[in-house]
Amino acid sequence: MKAIHVNWTKPFFARGGEAFAMEDFELFTLILSALEWRKNGGGIKMLTDGPGAEYLRSRGLEGLWDGGIETPLDDVPAEIDPFLFWAAGKIWALKACAEPVCAVDCDMIVWRGLSPILADKEIAVAHREAITPEVYPPRERFRMREGYAFPERGWEAAPCNTAFLYISDMDFKNYYIDRSLEFMTALLGDESTIVPMVFAEQRLLAMCAAERGKPIFHLLDQYDLNGQDIITHVWGLKTALRADKAKRAAFCRRCADRLRRDFPEWEGALWGVPELINHLS
Repeated sequence: MKAIHVNWTKPFFARGGEAFAMEDFELFTLILSALEWRKNGGGIKMLTDGPGAEYLRSRGLEGLWDGGIETPLDDVPAEIDPFLFWAAGKIWALKACAEPVCAVDCDMIVWRGLSPILADKEIAVAHREAITPEVYPPRERFRMREGYAFPERGWEAAPCNTAFLYISDMDFKNYYIDRSLEFMTALLGDESTIVPMVFAEQRLLAMCAAERGKPIFHLLDQYDLNGQDIITHVWGLKTALRADKAKRAAFCRRCADRLRRDFPEWEGALWGVPELINHLS
């Protein structure tokens, strides 16, 4: 089963970054994510932009993706605000895919082959989420360009966490992508850096599926995310890793040990990544 990683660098620069770079724990997770997917029989490619591709190649990491590194995210429309829509790169990357793929976030590791699980699924996501008003407010919360029309159905459908996303129906994939991009280009600004993106990516997916009568399969139950025999998602841990040097070092060391154990042929390449060297000795 084929997969994609997505790395859109414009949000990094929109937040004041100068030279694009990834943190040590982000790199370890990315490396494990790609190699574990390949170990379980899947092909994977990186879809990024020019700065992202240059950075990964400068670290000698292009060999992680047997499908190579491509740069379709150079073409994300300029009217999409990378500060508000920091995950728009994933939406654009999926638009560029001509066949079904698993979109796996770079901070997610999939520990087993998913082909048997997904063989008969039309839509699969990481898990569903509750409709909490501070994260998923009603339509009146948004200021939209004149002429934009929200979906009329599906407001009660639980949003989908798309840290993992698989859509086998390409017609539906294109419908969802078009609706997501339409929302992103019609929004007239927002004070939240969370609400617009999760609506465009996660709630609209559930709403579009409800409109089309599509069932959604989820890998994990929202309230049982500790059983990590299928996936590990580092998203919720990032704040703690940035705040606690000891916890960060321990996490990176665990990743280094896992890479040495499962992929010893990659140890030499890891020494060529400056961000990782302190965790390898």
